[in-house]
Amino acid sequence: MLNKVQLIGFLGAAPEVRYTQEQEAVTRVRIATSETWKKNGEKHEKTEWHNVVFFGKLAEIVGEHLKKGSLVYVEGRLQTRSWEKDGETRYTTEIVAESMKMLPGGKKDDPDASKQTQKGKSKPHDDGPF
Repeated sequence: MLNKVQLIGFLGAAPEVRYTQEQEAVTRVRIATSETWKKNGEKHEKTEWHNVVFFGKLAEIVGEHLKKGSLVYVEGRLQTRSWEKDGETRYTTEIVAESMKMLPGGKKDDPDASKQTQKGKSKPHDDGPF
């Protein structure tokens, strides 16, 4: 079986870094990807938003080096999880990142960002959303 996701997109907001009780970093971001096409000579665009979560050292790197508007390549896997809130079961599907590369071309571009490639281990996170 294969569960693999590859994205290149822009961060929609600053990374949200939190820590587990064991002091492991967990960073969440929303990444926008867009597609454009022409129909009857008219240009159309659709943006899709992806929830991405990073764990451990990779989460720390994302929290330190990425910001709203950063262009990034992310590789990971899809995960759906559930939690209870107000007696109701809620679900979310997110990408658990396994590697990340900062790309040039983002807003407020960092000239050193394109030189950095990071890999890290991620594991499922089964608490409620952050």
